[in-house]
Amino acid sequence: GKTTVTLGLLAAFRARGMDVAAAKSGPDYIDPAFHAAATGRPARNLDAFAMAPDVLRTRARAAGGTLLIVEGAMGLFDGAPPDGAGSAAELAVILGLPVLLVVDAARQAQSVAALVEGFARHRAGVRVAGVLLNRVRSARHGATLRAALHPTGIPVLGHLPRDPALSLPERHLGLVQAGEHPDLPAHLARLAAATAAGVDLDAVAALATLLLPGAPVRPAAPPGQRIALARDVAFAFTYAHQLDDWHGAGAEVLPFSPLADEGPDDAADAVILPGGYPELHAGRLADAGRFRAGMARAADRGASIQGECGGYMVLGTGLTDAAGVRHPMLGLLALETSFAARTLHLGYRRLRALPGAPFSGGFLGHEFHYATTLSAEGMPLFAVTEADGTPLPPAGLVRGRVCGSFAHVIARE
Repeated sequence: GKTTVTLGLLAAFRARGMDVAAAKSGPDYIDPAFHAAATGRPARNLDAFAMAPDVLRTRARAAGGTLLIVEGAMGLFDGAPPDGAGSAAELAVILGLPVLLVVDAARQAQSVAALVEGFARHRAGVRVAGVLLNRVRSARHGATLRAALHPTGIPVLGHLPRDPALSLPERHLGLVQAGEHPDLPAHLARLAAATAAGVDLDAVAALATLLLPGAPVRPAAPPGQRIALARDVAFAFTYAHQLDDWHGAGAEVLPFSPLADEGPDDAADAVILPGGYPELHAGRLADAGRFRAGMARAADRGASIQGECGGYMVLGTGLTDAAGVRHPMLGLLALETSFAARTLHLGYRRLRALPGAPFSGGFLGHEFHYATTLSAEGMPLFAVTEADGTPLPPAGLVRGRVCGSFAHVIARE
């Protein structure tokens, strides 16, 4: 319920006229798009695994607004194995932020006190400053929970009711994207009203502490000076901080929509196909003649072409959807992928570019997909380990100036 509660707070504060901003702890593309819809400003990712403390502080301050709300990822202490590196708790310690603990109370009564006390005492330096109870069944249920929590000394700052109308639709990578929600403004209005009715917004705002400044962030080198970036519901997974870096380095970003059968700008020296949900739109992509022709022209003129996750699959020769239907893709890499038999691939990745890659050095990234690789022929792009250094097989493919992998790059190592 973290996203529901976060959106409720953001929408309620904005309805009050407050200039509120949002960020997401860890690697996530879907929640920040909802945050942006609720606040009216871009949301940033703050990743304590992939970003140094000074970078985190600088990016947090650059999020804007008079109040910044950071949504955690998974549980408070969950991060990379074996020790939870990159967790929301670690981010809170680095930034000096109080924690507002969201508790799913639907199936709890007095035991909620033991749960909250455990979270509050688990790690020194993590300050659980308040509790928000989610999915409370009734006024009596809420009173029981509050009475149980009173001896802990941790204030209950409010609750949201157990109401299906407040939930967001989901699919295999998490929530359905903000751009696909049938009526997101109305949903945010419902969340704002429920939050204003059940949460002490003044008490939540009073928890906020001043963010400490960090060192200036040197923008990462962009992949080109004129970057054609695929952007629609099939290619939506681009980090806002990467766009900031590209713009900061003087690059021009030229969005185009493959689903609208648009090709990349013919003057672009780099083309990026980010992740998203191409598997849900494979038939349309296969039939998008102008998109396919534009990508072929980009390859012929020697533009740098990079694909991440879903974009990597589209660079291949074919993609088989969940119904078992194969759709021809761009054929720029010798890659066949399938969703007919899904296998979860999840975790942080340490990546090092192999000889033949169009770039060099090490990177920190994340992998989260269910696709299966049926065949992959050619030179691999990255040497890979898990977060703890455990070796994994080489990943991705490179053919001339075209490359890609399932990893989402977050930052240089």
